[in-house]
Amino acid sequence: MKDKLRQKKWYPYAVAACIAVAFYVILTHLGSITSGLLTFIGYFDTVILGCVIAYIMNPLAMLFERTVFAKVGQGKLKWSLSIGSAVILLILMLGFLLRTLIPQLMDSLIMLVSNMDVYLASLHDLIDKWGLSEVLRSDKLFDSSEDVVRRVQAYFSQNAETLMDASAAAGRSLVKWVIAFVLSVYLLSAKTGIKNGFKHLLSTLMPEKRFNSFVSFISRCDRILVSYIVSSLIDAIIIGIINLIFMSIMGMEYAGLISVVVAVTNLVPTFGPIVGGAVGGLILLLVKPLHAIIFIIFTFILQFIDPYFIKPRLFGNTLGVSGLLIVISVLVCGRMFGVAGILISIPLAAILSFVYKEALLPALERRAARRKAEAVQ
Repeated sequence: MKDKLRQKKWYPYAVAACIAVAFYVILTHLGSITSGLLTFIGYFDTVILGCVIAYIMNPLAMLFERTVFAKVGQGKLKWSLSIGSAVILLILMLGFLLRTLIPQLMDSLIMLVSNMDVYLASLHDLIDKWGLSEVLRSDKLFDSSEDVVRRVQAYFSQNAETLMDASAAAGRSLVKWVIAFVLSVYLLSAKTGIKNGFKHLLSTLMPEKRFNSFVSFISRCDRILVSYIVSSLIDAIIIGIINLIFMSIMGMEYAGLISVVVAVTNLVPTFGPIVGGAVGGLILLLVKPLHAIIFIIFTFILQFIDPYFIKPRLFGNTLGVSGLLIVISVLVCGRMFGVAGILISIPLAAILSFVYKEALLPALERRAARRKAEAVQ
């Protein structure tokens, strides 16, 4: 019956019309559809976050399994020890980061408050030198540290309810992260069973040839993602350490705080280093303008060295994505999904490039060759 319908002359036109109508309905109700999908996904945000954390921790646990616990033998004990070691290492790294960052942040805040009048005087001098005093209204600027305290108190009193809501949201977010982290440990423990279950389900739904192709495709995507995540983290740590060493040698203030900002923003492709350099330069500008200029120049030099010398040795040839595709992917994914979209934009571009080059393009070439052969016959 289906073959008879497909042989009708009107069949392709009917299918095209149905597709066009469906596409029109989706476009006209895109806002409602997107809102509904986001609401539905929101019910599973903790589970999704746990899966993401488990996926990020998995390479570290596998590294422990291959090296430290290589002689333990096979079985659940070896994998459990690897997961426990990965969790402990991550907690120690987080504790070390907080132990290093919080005192630096407190010292920076104390220095900022104690030298507020000096910084404000420097800011007013810069505004006068640059001829911006007429552009910036005086009521938008701080005159002294007492003025700062007075305006901060007024802001807190006027927005107390909003600040309470923000504090409650921050508390809920912290609880969600803790639950997701615990869930990630359970997911890693059950990794083998979950993988085997999905493979068994897909093998029953797909022909053997298509199943093998799909598994190969997923494995390739997994290698791209893992390579990108690990290489990005190592690159951010290297950039942060280099920045810390340079600022310490030059005797710049807020070296630890700014280096952490530079390292974190370096994880965001294309625009992240610009934001990190701008934040660091702005902080140093209030303290010592000369240091701000030196820091910005060093940031430009470091961001020239990073993509041409550091990143190629870390990423190798695993991505192979053109610069234009990366910029387009960052802009589109950032527009659609915000910061999370920016973070996944480069591996997504690499996967799309891989699909195009190794799946879609060969299939189109085979189809074209088959049509040529049929035309010759």
